[in-house]
Amino acid sequence: MSTRQVRSIFLSDIHLGTKACQAHHLLDFLKVYSSEHMFLLGDIVDLWAMKRGGVHWTPAQNTFVQKMLRRARHGEKVIFIPGNHDEAMREYVGTSFGDVMVMKEYIHTAVDGRRYLLIHGDEFDQVTLHHKWVAILGDMAYNLLVSLNIYLSWLRRTLKISGYWSLAGYAKRQIKTAVNFIFDFEDSVIHHVRERELDGAICGHIHWPMIKEVDGLTYINCGDWVDSCTAIVEHLDGRMELIHWKGSSQIKADTACEATPLLRKMPEEKIHHTETA
Repeated sequence: MSTRQVRSIFLSDIHLGTKACQAHHLLDFLKVYSSEHMFLLGDIVDLWAMKRGGVHWTPAQNTFVQKMLRRARHGEKVIFIPGNHDEAMREYVGTSFGDVMVMKEYIHTAVDGRRYLLIHGDEFDQVTLHHKWVAILGDMAYNLLVSLNIYLSWLRRTLKISGYWSLAGYAKRQIKTAVNFIFDFEDSVIHHVRERELDGAICGHIHWPMIKEVDGLTYINCGDWVDSCTAIVEHLDGRMELIHWKGSSQIKADTACEATPLLRKMPEEKIHHTETA
């Protein structure tokens, strides 16, 4: 299996410690993609779920943690920005764990000069900020949909129905409140980026992978590794790409694990800014 070299990899919402975490697919992805920078944008470990329903920690999840520590030890820049599900780690902002730096946020300068605010994104979720119990109930409902989707995926494979269909994704698209929430979240992030005179933001939190341009600014969401199995990569020329990963169990056995790219080119006109420290 050939390795694809990229400049940066952005991951969020892996939810280690839960049954829904698809760490085995994530490991397959990391076997293919090699990078200089690795950014973990929150909800990497799901302390909410672990506290509520026990710990489900698989060998694949353990391997992922070891891989991040190994990459950092071998010189790759690995930055962890905690989210609301692993918010206890925010107490350690400014410190390092085995060369993995813990930060509240980070301004990443892409190779084309564009500056991106890296955050988890829960600070723009009014429900999480002001009605945490509602957020917890919503999280439980989402986890139920993801659990049901595991059985539906098994049924589709048994019946030899090709393709991947997400129950959680379908529910988000059909429920008007969920759609409006996503739009409000995106608008809030873009507004904040504009106020800080940056070129874009890369975040997670809402499990809705996306790359889009809004009035000259770029909104990027990594998605998740419980349902979407998506990541963002920055290529060596500065292009940002949303990768929808298909694990080996979802494609023909005689085909190597492959990524389905949704390529989004940046605007042709480069914007030059002073490099951040």
